[in-house]
Amino acid sequence: MKGLLLFASAAVTLLAGDSRVDRMLDSKATTAQRADACFELRGRSEPEVREAMSRALHLTFLRACAAENLRRAGAIEDLKTAAEDPDPEIQAAALPALGSFRKTDLLPLLASKAADPNLLVATNALRGLTFYDAAVVTPALEPLASKGGIVGIQALNLLASFKARSAVTIARALLQSGDIPDKVSAMGVLGEQGDASDLPALRGIAASKQQVAVRQRGFGLMPPIDLSQAARNTIREIQNRTAAERPGA
Repeated sequence: MKGLLLFASAAVTLLAGDSRVDRMLDSKATTAQRADACFELRGRSEPEVREAMSRALHLTFLRACAAENLRRAGAIEDLKTAAEDPDPEIQAAALPALGSFRKTDLLPLLASKAADPNLLVATNALRGLTFYDAAVVTPALEPLASKGGIVGIQALNLLASFKARSAVTIARALLQSGDIPDKVSAMGVLGEQGDASDLPALRGIAASKQQVAVRQRGFGLMPPIDLSQAARNTIREIQNRTAAERPGA
């Protein structure tokens, strides 16, 4: 009798799960009802539930919930499929979830997507890379950082947070870049980790007394970037730090 009760209980649970899947995918249900059904299915990893979540990724109001459900279900293959979907928003939802598994065999996919020309895809792939330990992910971050740009700057800052030796090398190269945000980001890294050998290049920028207006820095009018002041600040940071590091300081 006890075994029969357990079987009946399992059957009821399965039917309830099926009902939630149907409700989540029911276009006649309200958005709130469908979202609630998605949340109620969290932790379920049956094939039919994973398939439903993969379908739900195509619905904007269910996408975040579905991606998290797939992540919690350990549905790596489903998320890999989503990461190759033609819709960049679906890719963007899947990539951080994939990174959370910290599997080395997923690094090539994440690194490739971090170099994607679509910024939404690239930044979310980089977000996926942030889950990895420094020693594992550094080789994937270095080529990204070397390219500069929004994703490159984020990758450089991540390398700098790891105290990776390559961060300073890349920052020195970006200091010579014609891209102003790259220069400013490079100065930030050099201020924290550069040394006296960086001072001549920084003094050259400081002497230029250059202020640059950067397009697309946000909404409305933005003040110009004072490169010479940024260089002077970096020089001061390097000098103060190196002085403090001297024996007997």
